[in-house]
Amino acid sequence: MKPELALLLWSVLLTFVQMLIAVTGATLQVGLPTLAGNREGLAPCTGWAGRAARAHHNMLESLVLFAVLVLVAVAAGKTNAATLLGAQLFVWARVVYAAVYLAGIPWLRTGVWFVSVVGLALIFCQVV
Repeated sequence: MKPELALLLWSVLLTFVQMLIAVTGATLQVGLPTLAGNREGLAPCTGWAGRAARAHHNMLESLVLFAVLVLVAVAAGKTNAATLLGAQLFVWARVVYAAVYLAGIPWLRTGVWFVSVVGLALIFCQVV
């Protein structure tokens, strides 16, 4: 398996873990019966639970881009040291991003997010 594909799998695991953390936070704030309902009129979570939900949502948005770039790079036979570096930057930056967002550190969060975008750009540049 190409290392970029392995990193894609790890990013899926990270997304799943973020989902579990977000669900745990929501459960603690509003309770399982409320979450099991239709959630109509449900106020957004606050504090760390809200940050966990937002971090998870952001990861879902980014995961789509990362998955497409990795899959196109592998299918086109354009993987190389730059695509691997891009994938590594993306995955590790997203791990740090999740922790920093959960901790509530705004400017550092933005900087780490930017590192993940640089990883995406590295892969993109090799594919086009």
